Amino acid sequence: MLEVLGIDERTESVYRLMLRQHDLGVAEIAAKLTCSEGEVRESLDHLAQLRLLRTSLQEQGRVRAVSPEVGLRLLVRERESALLREQQRLAEGQAAVMRMVEEYADGAHRERHDVEYLVGIDAIQGRLEELAHRCESECLSFMPGGAQSAASLEASKPLDQDLMDRGVRLLTLYLDSVRNDQATLNYAQWLAERGGEVRTSPTLPIRMVMFDREVVLLPVDPDNTKKGAALLRGPGIITALAALFEQIWEAASPFGTDRDQEPNDAGLTPQEAEILRLLFQGNTDEIVARKLGIGLRTVRRTMSDLMSRLEARSRFEAGARAAQRGWLS
Repeated sequence: MLEVLGIDERTESVYRLMLRQHDLGVAEIAAKLTCSEGEVRESLDHLAQLRLLRTSLQEQGRVRAVSPEVGLRLLVRERESALLREQQRLAEGQAAVMRMVEEYADGAHRERHDVEYLVGIDAIQGRLEELAHRCESECLSFMPGGAQSAASLEASKPLDQDLMDRGVRLLTLYLDSVRNDQATLNYAQWLAERGGEVRTSPTLPIRMVMFDREVVLLPVDPDNTKKGAALLRGPGIITALAALFEQIWEAASPFGTDRDQEPNDAGLTPQEAEILRLLFQGNTDEIVARKLGIGLRTVRRTMSDLMSRLEARSRFEAGARAAQRGWLS
């Protein structure tokens, strides 16, 4: 009945049951609806996202169903507004397409010389080698995506050695998760012994290689780097990306230390804190695993452990309690 509002049949059943009986736990809801506790938790999380659940003012850490008169009416109004906005965006998109068609028809289009597109691994590798040989002072790199193969790391050594031999400062950022990979550990130690610097961070924004703060290589599709790369020049984009690199570099952990395992004041390791932050920003388990370069099981196991520590029945309830304890700050 409520599919048009983004509420599936099971989630609607959970909502109706919570409206009738306020004090049911996850296990009791699952028993009454003959579904698993995991399915109930998924429905509770979905209801929370739709703002059909609220934190109880009477019982700390508990949640209550918002009345249909308030919650569903608000949801209908939001859907109506979203449809109007979508229609407006469609109209604007159509106008933009027409302007572009007219621009090309009139011969107004001019090739941009500050962007170069590279297709295929061979083209990207060849351009990287060329830029590395021209590099004079500094090479900055984001390397997300988890551990690289030993063969890939070994193949990069001659180019890196040449850069360092010429006095080029080599700064490389990996994900914290690569600290568990022996091949990456060996490469980082090899790099450090020759003057290179390696640090790790819980998350990294995108794969990137910047040379002398003049040119930067970025993937065309961050989720599939094999699709190709874009080579960018220009002070605007370079300044912004260099500032982003510096910000993450300053907060990152030098390779060879155990700082990434040290708990914060709330007793959370950096990885646990980052998993919490990403999940409660609305990211799925799969996206969190990819961003952190860890396994999906690790994300779910960590979240299950955090829910146990918070004594929470659902992720929404865990989020409420984590916020109360200052874990999400």
